[in-house]
Amino acid sequence: MKLENYHQQSSFFLIAGTCVVENEEITLATADYLINLCKKLDIPLVYKGSFKKANRTSINSFTGIGDLAALEMLAKVRHTYNCPVLTDIHESKDAAIAAKYVDVLQIPSFLFRQTDLLMAAAETGCHVNIKKGQFAGADAMKHAMQKVSDSGNNNIWLTERGNMFGYTDMIVDYRNIPVMQSFGVPVIVDCTHSVQQPNNGSGTTGGKPEMISTIAKAAIAVGADGLFLETHPNPKLALSDGANMLALNELEPLLVALLKIRAAVV
Repeated sequence: MKLENYHQQSSFFLIAGTCVVENEEITLATADYLINLCKKLDIPLVYKGSFKKANRTSINSFTGIGDLAALEMLAKVRHTYNCPVLTDIHESKDAAIAAKYVDVLQIPSFLFRQTDLLMAAAETGCHVNIKKGQFAGADAMKHAMQKVSDSGNNNIWLTERGNMFGYTDMIVDYRNIPVMQSFGVPVIVDCTHSVQQPNNGSGTTGGKPEMISTIAKAAIAVGADGLFLETHPNPKLALSDGANMLALNELEPLLVALLKIRAAVV
């Protein structure tokens, strides 16, 4: 199925994978599980993995295994499973490099206003998933979209990922979903970064993963086109964002419940 048709399903599509590419074993095991599960449930999948993490709290945090090695691993998932792949980019120069290996370039939420980054992503011809800033309202995303579309690329997705509530918590305003859908693009809800508790003094982001299912169920009930979530065979051992991930073995019952919710509201 072409990416352009992902949001035209009666159900929803899923963007899922590890936060960052850690090694080949975890990447392929996670991809294999996700792809087989999504085939079983008839949910279109985009595999997600960051080829590097430029946005870590502490200078001592893991940032990646090396750009080329990670991108080649994502390409291996892409070709082995015939599955589209998404990765984040943080600098304009990343866009053309990453586009050789993946199908979707994701703009992190704190960079959604970076004009050069958006234009560079657009010029690759890849789909561009723009995360709404933690400090922004839904209406602001019209301007981010325009930077991509004015660069000749209309393959745009928008992602709701919560707004800062105080210094260390997030809250999701579900009104943002229909507002951004009114712009004529698919809207995704990030169910894992929305439960983060960033900016704490430890240098490592915390989270409330027990709330992932709540965020996801509400998103599907409201009519989100897709869901984004990070998952790992063992979140406690994840090298990035483990505190707000969903354990891989907890995904199937959640997706089954979500399909029932969507069927009830469509």
